[in-house]
Amino acid sequence: MCARVRFRERGLTVKTVLQHKNDIIKKMKALKVYKPEFEHAINGLARALYDMERTIELFDESGGQIIVEHTNKAGATNVVKNPFYLAIETLRQDIIIYSRELGLTPAALKRINDQSMKQEKQSPLEEALRRFDA
Repeated sequence: MCARVRFRERGLTVKTVLQHKNDIIKKMKALKVYKPEFEHAINGLARALYDMERTIELFDESGGQIIVEHTNKAGATNVVKNPFYLAIETLRQDIIIYSRELGLTPAALKRINDQSMKQEKQSPLEEALRRFDA
């Protein structure tokens, strides 16, 4: 019995891009980092998550082997990485990049929170005017 449990056997289904988008927005709002201006990056992350789930499903259906035999045009057979697995590796990187940009990783959230807690430096003129108004 194979120790690897396939995508559908785990009871998982591929979410739609819209479902992913709504999940991302919900998480961003919970972390207080959501802004409508981030819509483009949110759409990119939602699509990457959808593509990742779909590619994992196809990878499982293809046998779930990381290394496969490939016969080239000349008829030589070589051992190569499964193209589905290569796509999964690329999508993982894309997802991390989008997640960082949107503040959805611990390091990115810390950076955002640290920046928002820093007091803005005021020019000497602004400081003098503030004291004058007080």
